[in-house]
Amino acid sequence: MMEAIPRGITVSMTDSNTEPPQPAVERQRMDVDIVCVGFGPANAGFLTTLARQFNNPDGTPRFASAVAPGMPPQVICYDRADDIGFGVSGVVTRARGIRATFPDLKPDQIPMCTPVADEKVLYLLDPVGASRRSTTLRFGDKLIRALKWMLPVERDALDLPYIPPFLSKHGGLLFSLGQFNQWVGQQLMAGGAVQVWPATPVAAPILENDRVAGVRLLDQGTDKQGKPDAGFMPGMDIRAALTVVGDGPVGAVGMQLDHHFGLPPGHHARDWAVGMKMIVNLRDDCELKPGMVFHTFGYPEPEIFGFLYVYPDRVASLGVFVPSWFDSPVRTSYRYLQHWMLHPYLWRHLEGATLRSWGAKTLQESGRRGEPWLAGNGYVRIGEGSGSTNVLTGSGVDEAWQTGVLLAEGVVELLKEKKPFTRENLEAAYVKRRRANWVDVENRIAERSRDGFQRGVVTGLIGMFLAGISKGRFAAPGKPLRPHERLPGLADYYRGRIPAEEIAKIRAECAAKGASAHAALMERAGWPAIPYDGKLLVSQQDALLMGGKVQAPAGYADHVVFLYPHLCEQCSTKLCIEVCSGQAITPGPGGGVPAFDREKCIHCGACLWNCAQPLPGSPDRTNIEFRAGTGGLHSAEN
Repeated sequence: MMEAIPRGITVSMTDSNTEPPQPAVERQRMDVDIVCVGFGPANAGFLTTLARQFNNPDGTPRFASAVAPGMPPQVICYDRADDIGFGVSGVVTRARGIRATFPDLKPDQIPMCTPVADEKVLYLLDPVGASRRSTTLRFGDKLIRALKWMLPVERDALDLPYIPPFLSKHGGLLFSLGQFNQWVGQQLMAGGAVQVWPATPVAAPILENDRVAGVRLLDQGTDKQGKPDAGFMPGMDIRAALTVVGDGPVGAVGMQLDHHFGLPPGHHARDWAVGMKMIVNLRDDCELKPGMVFHTFGYPEPEIFGFLYVYPDRVASLGVFVPSWFDSPVRTSYRYLQHWMLHPYLWRHLEGATLRSWGAKTLQESGRRGEPWLAGNGYVRIGEGSGSTNVLTGSGVDEAWQTGVLLAEGVVELLKEKKPFTRENLEAAYVKRRRANWVDVENRIAERSRDGFQRGVVTGLIGMFLAGISKGRFAAPGKPLRPHERLPGLADYYRGRIPAEEIAKIRAECAAKGASAHAALMERAGWPAIPYDGKLLVSQQDALLMGGKVQAPAGYADHVVFLYPHLCEQCSTKLCIEVCSGQAITPGPGGGVPAFDREKCIHCGACLWNCAQPLPGSPDRTNIEFRAGTGGLHSAEN
């Protein structure tokens, strides 16, 4: 049902900086029963399970819509990406929840999907001597090299003889999240019980006295500041009895709910990682077989983890994770990904390969500690943004899917009993289910497993092993810190390697070119130049052109916003520039507020997590706000 909303009705916001001021305009309104935000694995699991329960065995509707008399419940899902397959992730998963939903699933039904056939965990030694390694690691590296005649060491890599059970994905699946989402979405749309609308960003939740009454879609026909321009069309208000928020760790709706309601006592989202990956065509004589999985750690920096997954037809997914505890003021996923690929153990397989697709995303690595309030009046949270990722096993897609399944079961229960979607009812039907499910049970085990990384890589690895074998009873201690509490300055970080005056000169030269400084600083510190081959080893800007289509339609507000200029002006690191996955953030005039070009932004959210300038009075928030936006990376293979 659609109707006009009177002038002056606006969305409740947490503060004046959450969204641009909304003009008092007449907005169209549509009423549905359930509205979902974000089509990732969580809402895919929710909608798949829910749709199967909507009809009786004879095909008649099982439930009636409250907004469309004589019709089944009206359920609609909105997603920012231009297609439902534009997710960015190569996945290895045990797939328990997914296989429970699809018990007859055959991997060859889904493009780029194959069972896990073999698995290795590799400790990569430093072949170039530029890695910043602790005294303990340097001693360990020397010992490994001295004993390589009796250890499984090959091409500067130690093949660990033991994979902890909590890490192993034996019996699981390898797939592309983009291809998997398309496969699920096609089935949903063919069934007709629910609607999925891509290319439709959701700007904000509609809040009425702490009740979520639906969502507001993003205004169209605006300038970059969000002010009405030619062809202005106000975003429609979608009113619903239940709003399902599954928009990931940097989703505009989820973040606004966190700002409004706060997090439960003791919870935080200070642990994160930037994941960057490529899909490549391996050369014809490559020996790697489909289903092969490599997990790596130790190089290019000890804190950086890597992966390589082999699909059928000599296609592979590979990438690195740069975590929050890697305390570098010039951390850059792309440059480190290139050095990782060039490691002798990996390059023998990758040499001659060709880039097919490329992308990046941020990962919420706080696990259960990052869990927000899961249910409230009129809304629920599912998926990665709800703290479902298991930080011990390094698994998130299947867990996100399972939270959607659990919610669907709870919603069906409430529909049967004709109960409203109040906080109390949703707590009983959904949150209680989740607490009893393997997702929550295993996340409690994992809760402290990564704390040790706050004290160093060796301590972190020991802590993960202790947490895994003790089922969470023991772990290495450590306190996650905010970026501004832990990041050293450039002079401190490169002390003994690059004089402070030379650092200043390099930064000034790069700023004059409108470029980030990490490549020049890394090469000055001993990292070799990248031997570009035009096929796989390409510049970051060429990756934007070759590895996916980046697009940002005109007529929308910028989604990356620097809230207070004076905070940018006093920032000495400008880490947002160095870490930007698409080089969409560059030095601004006079070294002040950085410039943002959304034509290059791939919506990874790395800038949000890496900003080292906290908001006054709100130290867990930064001076960068990541709002709803259109466009991004176009690639269905990621």
